Amino acid sequence: MIAVPPAWAVNNPELLPEKVTPVVDLANFLPDVQEDSLIKDIKDFEEETGWRLRVLTQYDRSPGRAVINFWGLDDKSILLVADSRGGNLLSFSIGDDVYNLLPRTFWIELQSRFGNMYYVRDNGDNKAIMDSLNTIKGCLVKGGCAVVPGLPKEQWIFTLITSIVGGLVCGFAGIPRKKGQVFAWQWALIMSPLWGILFISFGIGPVVTRTSDWLPLFRNIMGFALGVLVAYLSPLLNQPNTSNT
Repeated sequence: MIAVPPAWAVNNPELLPEKVTPVVDLANFLPDVQEDSLIKDIKDFEEETGWRLRVLTQYDRSPGRAVINFWGLDDKSILLVADSRGGNLLSFSIGDDVYNLLPRTFWIELQSRFGNMYYVRDNGDNKAIMDSLNTIKGCLVKGGCAVVPGLPKEQWIFTLITSIVGGLVCGFAGIPRKKGQVFAWQWALIMSPLWGILFISFGIGPVVTRTSDWLPLFRNIMGFALGVLVAYLSPLLNQPNTSNT
């Protein structure tokens, strides 16, 4: 389930506590101190903003449809479900009003970033839950996010690779094909849809929309420039050495 209201297949209200609380930790992912702090934070956030965050962790059995009445989920509610039985720890049930600020693509990226098995393995179930909630709260406070803020190392490496490949395409396209020609601008422009997508859409776009740090952007630009230079000079590097006798 990614960012859509779940089709609850079961109904086990007996699994829920008698007292209504914004966090139901059936899988014991959260230490007691952390759970108490999270409950307080969620209540304070709801009072300040009106957005209702709810957390359910489960392992063997699920309360299913019972959580709808238990929490009174509405259009301003966000339910995070943490279940380690699937391939991804996290899933979300989102109220309609939330989509005005956080689109479906945001929730897909949020799930894939913090709920994947590698992140959970390295950081733990509780940190994956807390990082997701903190990201959601931060985006709601500032009026919405089109993408998940922050640039993980793995994602930046991907943008760097696409920038270099884009530079190689541009450099190969610009290799002179006529005598006296310095750079084949026509061919570079013809190939611009390809290297432009690689460099601008995949190399620059994900960086500038997720972080204000200039260093990843600078490195990607340098990677593109290096790719252009290597490709452009490749014919010279491949020429055989000759000697006059």
